[in-house]
Amino acid sequence: MTAVIRAPLGALNRALGRAHVRAESLLVLVALVVVLSILSPVFLSLSNFFNILLATATVGILAIGATFVICAAGIDLSLGSVLGLSSVTGAAMSAYLGLPWPFVILGALAAGAAAGFVNGLTVAVARVPAFIVTLGMMGIARGLALIISGGQGIYGMPPEILFLGQARPFGVPTPIFILIGTALIAHWVLAHTRFGHHTLALGDNEAAARATGIDVRRLRLMLYTLSGLMAGLAGLVFTARVNTGDPTAGLTYELLAITAAIIGGTNLFGGRGSILGTMVGALIMGVVQNGLNLLAVQAYWQQMAIGTVLVAAVWLDQIRQRGRVL
Repeated sequence: MTAVIRAPLGALNRALGRAHVRAESLLVLVALVVVLSILSPVFLSLSNFFNILLATATVGILAIGATFVICAAGIDLSLGSVLGLSSVTGAAMSAYLGLPWPFVILGALAAGAAAGFVNGLTVAVARVPAFIVTLGMMGIARGLALIISGGQGIYGMPPEILFLGQARPFGVPTPIFILIGTALIAHWVLAHTRFGHHTLALGDNEAAARATGIDVRRLRLMLYTLSGLMAGLAGLVFTARVNTGDPTAGLTYELLAITAAIIGGTNLFGGRGSILGTMVGALIMGVVQNGLNLLAVQAYWQQMAIGTVLVAAVWLDQIRQRGRVL
């Protein structure tokens, strides 16, 4: 029976290989959609479909940064806090300094990239473990966001910024276009460029990567800066959606982003990953949360469900890898 199940899965995996998407992830997504459609007919409505994609946009952008770092056998626990810092920084540029809208964009992106740069510098040069560095940045970024904002939301963004979060070109919310565009560029970078190949090589075997001439320290610095930049973009999108620079934005989002990457096929220990797979993982997380909301499941049960999904995803991935070895 096991062989019968594995055969079609293997064929489907090979067919999806060029797109770097695991068949298992797609099958899980399809199964969730079918089950939730039966449990709640509202689930299949067009408005709910856009709600899922909107909720996925911010986490999906964060997950792109997480994927690059995890592919290199790293981790970034500061993503949610850096999102909050970026949200507040961009909003402060407009509300406190009276600067025009381009500075809101630059402020949010620069804040995220700067936090990521500090993470990368500490990991690559000072050689402090990434878990400790990014855990520390989680507190630093959140504290800075609260200091800048005085612990309260910063309201009133320029119309050009609101367009990024609330407009609907061709009837489709702008954040969805931003997510798709970012994901396609990131997929091309990871799957088809030297930078992407070096990232995967570093995660697979650091000693071998050094032996082939890869500047490991510089690459790590770039990866964490990229992760911070993605958090800055996510913070900008979040701010544009809610018209507020929120110092509490992004709480626990790092958990969602990491879970999405792992569900999508990224190896937690490095060496393998896919941006398109991560997008499938992000959609799975979005569908789970949306479905639980429609079924009126209370929020704290949802947190338990997300944590369970994360542990299960890593466990199943390890079983899959052991099966390959055997």
